[in-house]
Amino acid sequence: MATTREFALICVRQLCLALPEVVERPSNGAPSFFVAKRRMFLSFHDDHHGDGRLGIWCAAPQGAQEMLVSAAPDSYYVPAYVGYLGWIGLRLDREVGWEEVAGVIEDAWSTRAPRALMAKAELASMERE
Repeated sequence: MATTREFALICVRQLCLALPEVVERPSNGAPSFFVAKRRMFLSFHDDHHGDGRLGIWCAAPQGAQEMLVSAAPDSYYVPAYVGYLGWIGLRLDREVGWEEVAGVIEDAWSTRAPRALMAKAELASMERE
């Protein structure tokens, strides 16, 4: 069964806002998520300029775009406008594993978070263990 836009946005929003120092605000008409108030790491899109996709565009670690798009082209794609930066698109209108989506979102956050915030998050994680 395909994921609805409303359900997908609720899930993406919940996963993003659970990360440290994340805010949501629209960017170019799309719900977008920023770390440290200014560094966008994810944008949510539904049928962007008629492309027929429900998905997220996310920052990605270096080399991830080529690997993911070639390994799973039905799920991952090179998004418009930010693809040249190495960002990935992940389709949410297909059978989607939310654990995988959570991992992609965490990687996107880590890619764009300032080093000081990353160190703070790692320290907090170690203290919880």
